[in-house]
Amino acid sequence: MIKKAMVMAAGVGSRLDPLTQKIPKPLVPVLNKPVMDILLQKLKNFGVEKVIANTHYLGEQIQNRYSENSPVDIEFSFIHETELSGTAGGVKKCESFFDDVEDFIVVSADGLHDADIEKVVRSHFESGCIATMAIVGIDHEEVSKYGVVVPSENHTVLEFQEKPSLDEAKSNFINTGIYVFNKRIFDFIPEGQKYDFARDVFPSLLEAGEKINTYRIYSYWSDIGTIDQYIQSNKDALDRKVMTPEPNIMRKYEAVYSVGHNCKIDKSIKFVNNVIIGNNCKIGKNVTLDDVILWDNTVVEDNVELKRVVSANNNVFKSSIEGKEEWKVIGPDSVIEASLV
Repeated sequence: MIKKAMVMAAGVGSRLDPLTQKIPKPLVPVLNKPVMDILLQKLKNFGVEKVIANTHYLGEQIQNRYSENSPVDIEFSFIHETELSGTAGGVKKCESFFDDVEDFIVVSADGLHDADIEKVVRSHFESGCIATMAIVGIDHEEVSKYGVVVPSENHTVLEFQEKPSLDEAKSNFINTGIYVFNKRIFDFIPEGQKYDFARDVFPSLLEAGEKINTYRIYSYWSDIGTIDQYIQSNKDALDRKVMTPEPNIMRKYEAVYSVGHNCKIDKSIKFVNNVIIGNNCKIGKNVTLDDVILWDNTVVEDNVELKRVVSANNNVFKSSIEGKEEWKVIGPDSVIEASLV
């Protein structure tokens, strides 16, 4: 029904620092797959044939990954933003890409979900609205962290609340960053300005008397934008609460783990709780991994114990590390020599 989509991929990912020091947020791996790989595959499975993305921070990595020899068989193009122009401003820069279509999909590159895109699109066409947003219900105690959407009985937006207090929140539904737009949306986005959907476009639509359709998804959705959410998303993927391609999940006693390609792991390894090992990793003798996420090209030397650790690419662990209440997060290209237990 819809053959073109845009992925909003220009974010810096500062809340994921130091993991994003040398990799853009859309390429951060969940269960050893960049989250944008997972997203593009879902779009392709729905029937999308052509995708454009706006890039900014370390954008050449995204451009290179999907422009040639892409792991996802989908036609990919991009525009690079030298300065960020907001969520809506970035979409505006891609307006000419959608010249030959009436409706199109826009998704955020940091969303991990199992939403049924076909149902979202069908709801959009049935509503006749200029815009449809997928919403999800969350625990009431979490509403102050998000932009809240207040829907009517006929599923159109009544109002928005930006991170309301628990007492003031009129709803526990939030915007997932999954949209279907009619091309008339471009009439509400000025050219050459920094412009956001939540702050600028959606309020102006309501003021103009336009209706915004909502479609509630009951399936899994997560924003991987913070360290805590990133860790939880990986655990959820291990537990198969969200589907990812080629998960390679194994279980041993009470441990659940996944190992990437081309790894050398000594048979004496001990897995505890949830463990993810990236590609091209080397794990020595008598190593214990307990609640650990290791990215690609990680080396763990003999007799090292890692507990509650997230490690970016190209790290060498010569000594043990234990995260206490908060996980230890190690940026890329590090050598851990002094014990931090």
